[in-house]
Amino acid sequence: MEAVLAHLRGAIERGEYAIGDKLPSEAELCRTLEVSRPVLREALRALQTMGLTVSRTGKGTFVVASTVEDPTFGDYAASDLLEVRRHVEIPVAGYAARRRTPENLDHLAHLLDRMERETDTTAWVAMDTLFHLAVAEAAQNPVFRRVIEEIRDALARQSAFLNELGGRREQSNREHRAIVEALIDGSENDAVEAMAHHLDRVETTLTDIVRPPRTGSGPDTPAHISTETPTEGGPEA
Repeated sequence: MEAVLAHLRGAIERGEYAIGDKLPSEAELCRTLEVSRPVLREALRALQTMGLTVSRTGKGTFVVASTVEDPTFGDYAASDLLEVRRHVEIPVAGYAARRRTPENLDHLAHLLDRMERETDTTAWVAMDTLFHLAVAEAAQNPVFRRVIEEIRDALARQSAFLNELGGRREQSNREHRAIVEALIDGSENDAVEAMAHHLDRVETTLTDIVRPPRTGSGPDTPAHISTETPTEGGPEA
């Protein structure tokens, strides 16, 4: 999927598909790139999340931007989401370290154990949002939980995006473990630092995806997915 996404994104950024152009049909792209429809659809969803394309029911996928500026997750732009998360989740972690109950710690530890064993990305993403809700619950302030509930869908979409394109799951598990250990110790400073580090890594991974280094077709790009300008057929093919 990453190779298909890189190919289509590169074609858009190079102007092979200009703003307003319609991408070839799914069937044609599957034949051209020699990939399955589920793989192609994942790549098309990622393009839309990045803000490069829009899907119009019954009409197809159209290019709406030539560069990635600020991905959108559900109703919220990535930059807005991260800004709010920093202002909410970092202090929430500190409150949780001071106020957590044994039941809160048991719930978080059980959830983290499940996440560390889980291999299915969809199931892991669902538990990722539950983890952040559980930290908010441990702060013993229902308003914090309501705020996380409000952005829950966006958090899930962001988590799926980062895991599909940034391979964040194992690293995120380690960061979650550090947060839970700080809560167990009752250390407000450690909890705040652990959550801040977690959000720093989220931002770094997101930035790496949005603004990757400029390279040609690397060793992980299938040979049939070329990064060169097509010699025939053109963008409207």
